[in-house]
Amino acid sequence: MADDRVATAAPVPDADPAPDPPLRPYLVIRLSERRIHLVDDVPHTPDESFPIAVGREGLETPVGQFRVEEMIEHPDFEKVASGVVLERIPPGPENPLGERWIGFAHGPGWTIGIHGTPKPHLLGRAVSHGCVRMRNADVIRIYDRVQIGTPVLVEP
Repeated sequence: MADDRVATAAPVPDADPAPDPPLRPYLVIRLSERRIHLVDDVPHTPDESFPIAVGREGLETPVGQFRVEEMIEHPDFEKVASGVVLERIPPGPENPLGERWIGFAHGPGWTIGIHGTPKPHLLGRAVSHGCVRMRNADVIRIYDRVQIGTPVLVEP
């Protein structure tokens, strides 16, 4: 004898859709503009842009795609030659790294980062050893919005 019953599934309660993953900000450094852009990709949130100083001739800021590798509040500055620390400058008003360090590129014997400066009058120029210098208040603003792994795009 055939069974005339049809199996039906019980109604499923409406489920909340999974939330979208958070949109991470990213940084775009435009060397020719001497500006860094903090881009959120969040609708109705304007990008922020800040003046910078970049690497001078022969020590240019590298172009390419990078990620934030290191973040330090109130960094020490070490002047190094041939692997020997010649001078250590503690955090404070004379520290060449300012209030924050955001490292994004490195190689044998060198590291490039975004950092503050006690000499904001040099912003807009090519004066560094490859690093990106900013006003201390601006680098703190960026530091508070990025994290290890944040993309950094450096354009010519």
